Amino acid sequence: MPQITLDNRTYELDELSDEVKSQLANVRLCDTKILQLKQELALIQTARNTYAAAVSQLLPEG
Repeated sequence: MPQITLDNRTYELDELSDEVKSQLANVRLCDTKILQLKQELALIQTARNTYAAAVSQLLPEG
């Protein structure tokens, strides 16, 4: 049987209420979205650094 551990306690998923299962699904959804946003942020930071480097190369030396 599938289990989940929260606060150092293990629970059988089949024994949890539908409300608990729904909230667990919400937590998983949030975790997935957080991961996606972190990946998007890393991509945007990389692009920003590339644009900033391009600006530095295009500016006249002085």
